[in-house]
Amino acid sequence: MVAYAMVAATIVRVDTAVKPQGCTNLKLRQLMRRVAQLYDAEVGKTGLRGTQYSLLSYVVKLGPVRPVDLARAMKVDASTLTRNLRPLVDAGLLAMQAGPDARSRLVTVTPAGREKRTEAQRRWRVAQESLNARLGVQRVLALHALLDECQDLLADLPEGEIHD
Repeated sequence: MVAYAMVAATIVRVDTAVKPQGCTNLKLRQLMRRVAQLYDAEVGKTGLRGTQYSLLSYVVKLGPVRPVDLARAMKVDASTLTRNLRPLVDAGLLAMQAGPDARSRLVTVTPAGREKRTEAQRRWRVAQESLNARLGVQRVLALHALLDECQDLLADLPEGEIHD
């Protein structure tokens, strides 16, 4: 059987009798490492890793947020979030404050954190433009669409199976 797929705004013939070769997980991880290297090299000029920039951005966007809600929004488990929060709190970019009751805590961004996020956001844009130039805008758009579609198709997986 033959099917057709849209890849980078080009229709490609796909022989559906042929099975995918190799490990999809490995291929995605290899690509992710390459992409992360590009972003980390640029965002790293601010003293942040890409993951730290993402975490800082989530807190800026969500405002004061409970750690459990932040972990859910970022799709990471609580221990990963705790491990990633510590350096940003220690650097004075994020703060842990008392929540609405005695047992709850809120993660908030500090003025220094807002400043650092703005600086890192400029470097992130440089990295994104570099990726767009290397891969081509059409390929990046197609990749985003494919990734979004795959996320939707895998949305029914239990959250407990997601690790970072």
